[in-house]
Amino acid sequence: MLLPRRTFLKTSLAATVAPLVISRELMAQAEPPATKMKLGLVTYNWGKDWDLETLIRNCTETGFSGVELRTTHRHGVENSLSSAQRKEVRKRFEDSPVQFVGPGSACDYHSSDSAVLKKNIEQTKEFIRLSQDCGGTGVKVRPNGLPKEVPVEKTIEQIGLSLREVAQFAAEHGQEIRLEVHGPETSSLPVIHKIQQVADHPQAKVCWNCNPSDLNGEGLEANFRLVADQIATVHIHDLRKKGYPWPDLFKLLRGIQFSGWTLLEEGTVPDDIIQAMKENRTRWQELAVSP
Repeated sequence: MLLPRRTFLKTSLAATVAPLVISRELMAQAEPPATKMKLGLVTYNWGKDWDLETLIRNCTETGFSGVELRTTHRHGVENSLSSAQRKEVRKRFEDSPVQFVGPGSACDYHSSDSAVLKKNIEQTKEFIRLSQDCGGTGVKVRPNGLPKEVPVEKTIEQIGLSLREVAQFAAEHGQEIRLEVHGPETSSLPVIHKIQQVADHPQAKVCWNCNPSDLNGEGLEANFRLVADQIATVHIHDLRKKGYPWPDLFKLLRGIQFSGWTLLEEGTVPDDIIQAMKENRTRWQELAVSP
């Protein structure tokens, strides 16, 4: 959780005046000149135990220039923050080389219970306000399955219409909604494509999630093309591991001149997270600029 207000302000000031390892300008210069892609971190799971000061320091040291803050993790950036605390979070990022990409919420819209659906929509709107207040640019949401008792097309329409509602709200606050390709059955790109068609809003974007199901059907490229013009963020995983066609994905991203965030999200925690981040950045640079 966030520190008490007095302690928070004291440590925030100390973090502001302390010399940074890398300035924002040097961080930008560290990006490969042949790519506009940006490398960041999702706090699931490598950063889940870091407070905000530690998170910013570690990202600065390893050359990760942005963070998506997963809700419930130790950084404490949650909807419960006061207006003053939100301003302090925003200032911490503005005074560092690391950008706040936005909250990684667990909000979803597939439930057949209307009360649960309404709660998720309203919670998403709270995250949109939080993102705006703290300097983020959008909120990650997700589908998380298709209820067996409801026709598939009906659930797809429900998710899409809910996305349209929160995307309209996001637009009013200078934000975007990033639908993570996630969940049993809903991690299918054709399903995501149908949901996006129903949502039909410029602020309803896609968060590519690097799932094994990306290779289903006609394969990676065909699935990628279904949502290529809507991809706002990409959740990559530990690039040192095999099993996903990383060169093929990055070739597709370069082909659409992707200039958004590729955010490392990895469930398995290594013994030395900092070293793992450094090694992933090296591998990311190779992939981002490969011909």
